[in-house]
Amino acid sequence: MLQFLGALAGKTLSLSFQPSRDYRVLIVERPGTSLTPLELDRLQQDCETVLRACLGGQILDYGLFAEDRAAWDHSVITLVIRVADDRPVAFNAMPLLDVIRGGVSETVLHLGLVMVDPAERSGGLSWILYGLTCFALFLRQGLRPLWVSSVTQVPAVVGMVAETFSEVFPAQSATPQSFSHRHLAHQIMHRHRKAFGVGDDAGYDADRQIILNAYTGGSDNLKKTFAVAAKHRREEYNAFCERELDYGRGDDVLQIGKIDLAAGQRFLARSVPRSALPQLAVQAAMVLAGAVLVPLIQWLDPTRPYNRLRPLK
Repeated sequence: MLQFLGALAGKTLSLSFQPSRDYRVLIVERPGTSLTPLELDRLQQDCETVLRACLGGQILDYGLFAEDRAAWDHSVITLVIRVADDRPVAFNAMPLLDVIRGGVSETVLHLGLVMVDPAERSGGLSWILYGLTCFALFLRQGLRPLWVSSVTQVPAVVGMVAETFSEVFPAQSATPQSFSHRHLAHQIMHRHRKAFGVGDDAGYDADRQIILNAYTGGSDNLKKTFAVAAKHRREEYNAFCERELDYGRGDDVLQIGKIDLAAGQRFLARSVPRSALPQLAVQAAMVLAGAVLVPLIQWLDPTRPYNRLRPLK
């Protein structure tokens, strides 16, 4: 048992499970440093297969698909594989953005690039691609709140972020822009534009957290008109995007929020299918054990060093 728990206490998150009979899910944190070269090559090929299916054979030249491939060292990848033919059908690449808040180094989880094979877009995968990885990382850091960010012009995504996470600005009507929102957004725009394909020439409206002319840094193939962008079921988010974003110019909204205990409860109650709850509960228990029980067991062992603590000789 102790060996099993110890295996969960690694420096990076790695999960593989089957939430339904149709799909298998793989979540890997920092695959560029945590996987073997052969495993990394396979993961890269799988993500590229999904991307080409979504973009009609085209490829992007930012983030995971930039020439230097550096993003694989500081991202969390969620890959969905169809069980019937072992074909990759969706992925989410979430960059881990280094920031400073209150004089302390922190990490913002950027919701990143989501790609779903057009043939699978009615498969109910959004809870896996958008919420599951965030929930797993929240558990892994011992239920401490985790800041998240999102850059998009798609009303459906703007609404999903506003309804899934806590203290989201903009688009969450009850949440005003705080110093933390503004400060984190400023750092993301100053240091991490390449993570979401925004060029240095793009403007930024700090009061509204709107990126102006955003599609000039490698994400050109993702630019949409308002007419074709996926809409949210609640009209308020569609109206927000149409009012605040210039789709002809190519604007994006930069949302900042966080996953905390309340957001985790909403995710479990609203997003996760009931059929997937037992399997998710097992995985959640394993991740939480690695985050909480393993350090406690290690700390209580008087024969081994733990951080600055040393055994009494």
